[in-house]
Amino acid sequence: MPQKQLPEKICPRCLRPFTWRKKWERDWERVVYCSKACRDGRRPLRKAK
Repeated sequence: MPQKQLPEKICPRCLRPFTWRKKWERDWERVVYCSKACRDGRRPLRKAK
């Protein structure tokens, strides 16, 4: 898949966009957080402006 066409989501914890990765190929629909740190709650919640 060309990089320009990769799907993107917004992490609900840090509000940063993250793009599709090969390791998430089978689970992309279930991926919610951008990283393990966000998933485990180690990063503080950011409020939307």
